[in-house]
Amino acid sequence: MTGRLAPFDGVGCHSGAEMAEAARAAGNSEVLDRYAADYPQGPHDKPQSMCPAFGSLRVGLRMRRVATVLSGSACCVYGLSFVSHFYGARRSVGYVPFNSETLVTGKLFEDIRDAVHELADPDRYDAVVVTNLCVPTASGVPLRLLPNEINGVRIIGIDVPGFGVPTHAEAKDVLAGAMLAYARSEIEAGPVAAPAQGRSDRPTVTLLGEMFPADPMMIGAMLAPMGLAAGPVVPCREWRELYAALDSGVVAAIHPFYTASIREFQAAGRKIVGSAPVGYDGTMEWLAAIGAAYNVAPDLIATAQNAFGPAIKGALAANPITGRITLSGYEGSELLVARLLIESGADVPYVGTACARNEWSQADREWLEARGCVVKYRASLEDDLAAMEAFQPDLAVGTTPVVQKAKEKATPALYFTNLISARPLMGPAGAGSLAQVVNAAMGNKTRMEGMKAFFEGVGTGDTSGIWEGAPNLRPDFRAIHQKKLDKAAKAAKAEEMI
Repeated sequence: MTGRLAPFDGVGCHSGAEMAEAARAAGNSEVLDRYAADYPQGPHDKPQSMCPAFGSLRVGLRMRRVATVLSGSACCVYGLSFVSHFYGARRSVGYVPFNSETLVTGKLFEDIRDAVHELADPDRYDAVVVTNLCVPTASGVPLRLLPNEINGVRIIGIDVPGFGVPTHAEAKDVLAGAMLAYARSEIEAGPVAAPAQGRSDRPTVTLLGEMFPADPMMIGAMLAPMGLAAGPVVPCREWRELYAALDSGVVAAIHPFYTASIREFQAAGRKIVGSAPVGYDGTMEWLAAIGAAYNVAPDLIATAQNAFGPAIKGALAANPITGRITLSGYEGSELLVARLLIESGADVPYVGTACARNEWSQADREWLEARGCVVKYRASLEDDLAAMEAFQPDLAVGTTPVVQKAKEKATPALYFTNLISARPLMGPAGAGSLAQVVNAAMGNKTRMEGMKAFFEGVGTGDTSGIWEGAPNLRPDFRAIHQKKLDKAAKAAKAEEMI
């Protein structure tokens, strides 16, 4: 390990290049190289969403009989604990604190090992997940040296640094992939426990990606005419579901960015099918692709398509959406939502997703581009704002800062994560699910213009609020501070060249 803690103080994951360099010097090159291949960076070397570790933390906290331990700066652990409970976590988050001395001397690793031994109670847990955040990863805290199991409890150590994993969505894949790798090794070693509900009497399709709870049931109904069943959803809710997920002959990459998880399924000899049953076109194509992957007879595929196609068309026709919409987000389902909006009648000229481009989203990208939609992978906030400015939509669907900017312009806006992705999207149930909230939002244009007019003149930036006189601005202070920043940037550039 290395003693390079001091330069990191106060800079966090936004000092990406420096911390990545330290991590490599500390022996973590293999981890960073794997992340660079699985989750290629975009225009930014730091996350623009919440801390990526929230994604893996959420996956662990939603699993039964799994304990979660974080190793990182206290401020990071506090923030992650807060947001995890804000989103409904109902169990404690373990924390192993450190200081400069314990980090540099290796005592932190010993403290983590002791904590894991203390937690490894087979009556309470199937697994303990330990996550290194930025500073422990940059300092080379070697979670790989933890025992694989203690008293029959599986021990899984992962690194989820903000300078290596671009989004919290992809951090879900880090943990899901690690768990699948562990479960696959157990299957290869001998018999494993059957799912609590037993094995299906039909071939199953594992569903990859977090979805609205009704979607897997809808998918199961659409698969039934082909003699198939919906398998587990990965990330799973309990350990035994991992075995069942690996037992499926076909995996549906509903969310295409689960690169590490797909690698484990492919290593187990499973077929991968991209896209999802959204809208009429998407459902027909997806059912055909799943049927082909399982060598289902063409007449049975046609039966499934005919059973649900008319209902989807009817739902789309009964719930039309008229207006121009720009759409962006970091959940990984942005392209699917855009397809559904377009089939509902909306004009969607731009889709931005924080996730990277890969082969499993190709069908969605090609379908969207054929209808005049610009698809931007690894979209930055700047990309999303520029699209909103260029296309002047009737509704902007996006992340919090996009929604904030839109509302400042009196443009109706919806937060993608809470108001769009938290709805059914698949099959007939999804076909009409977006119309009500989208049309209601677009109908608020007049109200928003009235609010903007009401607050006109209160100022922005330095002049925000109500002033009895002119605000006491000090451009001289700002200029001095800017010179300091420019000088520091030049010095850093010169040091980089040396």
